[in-house]
Amino acid sequence: MAESDAEIGFRKDTVSKLLSSFFKEDKTRLSGDAALLMAEMLRVFAREAAVRAQKQAESEDCDRVDIEHFEKILPQLLLDF
Repeated sequence: MAESDAEIGFRKDTVSKLLSSFFKEDKTRLSGDAALLMAEMLRVFAREAAVRAQKQAESEDCDRVDIEHFEKILPQLLLDF
């Protein structure tokens, strides 16, 4: 897989809307820095999931990653985060 200069990530406004939808009170606000930090955490989480699923597929001598590989790494991934 070739690395590109542009990083793929989550948009700040999308993360902000997602987090805001779980607020119980209307007065709760989310700062821009908090939304950026959460977007970075989501990027790291998704990247780590992809890497672990790839390693799981390689350990099973598969040449492509399937949902089963992701399902096998998910419990430990969630415990690590």
